[in-house]
Amino acid sequence: MLQNTKRPDSPVSIIGAGIAGAWQALLFAQAGHAVTLHERGDEAMTDATSHWAGGMLAPYCEAEVAEPIISRLGLRSLDIWRRELPDTPFNGSLVVAHARERNDFERFARMTEDHRRLDAAGLAELEPSLEGRFRDALFFPAEGHVEPRRVLPQLHERIRAAGGTIKFESDVTANDLDGIVIDCRGLGARDEQSELRGVKGEMILIETSEVQLARPVRLMHPRWPLYVIPREDNLFMLGATSIEAEDTGVSVRSALELLGAAYAVHPAFGEARIVEFGSGLRPAYPDNLPRIGIRGRRITVNGLYRHGFLIAPALAELTLAYVERGQIDNEVMQCL
Repeated sequence: MLQNTKRPDSPVSIIGAGIAGAWQALLFAQAGHAVTLHERGDEAMTDATSHWAGGMLAPYCEAEVAEPIISRLGLRSLDIWRRELPDTPFNGSLVVAHARERNDFERFARMTEDHRRLDAAGLAELEPSLEGRFRDALFFPAEGHVEPRRVLPQLHERIRAAGGTIKFESDVTANDLDGIVIDCRGLGARDEQSELRGVKGEMILIETSEVQLARPVRLMHPRWPLYVIPREDNLFMLGATSIEAEDTGVSVRSALELLGAAYAVHPAFGEARIVEFGSGLRPAYPDNLPRIGIRGRRITVNGLYRHGFLIAPALAELTLAYVERGQIDNEVMQCL
């Protein structure tokens, strides 16, 4: 049985300042622990997986393909996002499809919940830019989204405000640190967890003032979810592929599919300016499920796969509950 490891005077060191590590640091600092967050990259964090994330907070949509644990963690995380960052947009999300993907659309509707079906008029009222584009849509009103490149610095600032310390360009290992160590290095942890693999997610950032959207729009696709996510300053993120590969380029095929998805949502995207291509490697275990690993005073939080921004707050809450009260979540925690 896993045992509680807390010492009241123990420092808590967290390695990795991406979305998983940032939420760990924030909740531990708010709970009164002496927290130091170490990040081997610089403050811009352009090499982090979080830099290339979509930032969708969509547990109901994810239920179509993800295990129930993702929905459970995701729903809890929505409450934590609202509590800690109340300006987080919770405008819901939309799922649409063209006629050739009609069967997939109906299957999606059957396999998900907490949505309502909009007819063409209802869709146009919700998103005027989509008037006349689709005959109906699924609207998930409880879902939200964040802009990773803006929200991660906000979390870092919240950590400092709670008394935590952040050290960028600090390439440390658990053996270099005292007290409780929480390893959130993602694929960087393969020196100790060889079962981790990288799953490439490609994205494109475009700019146009011709389309206005208040929420993410998912377009049904036979191989992976494709979505258009509004960001500030007339920017839209197009994502995301899910490829079993560990290079960081964007293929021509993927670029065509992502751009084609945007054009299929609205032809005005065809005149948009391409701002950026990029990809990130999501850390995943063989079962694609997250894991909190316990080895004495060393804890690993990894395997967030495609769901980092969705489930990171809940995972941090579970880690804190274990350290402070010895509370175990048997679906997520393992003794290493």
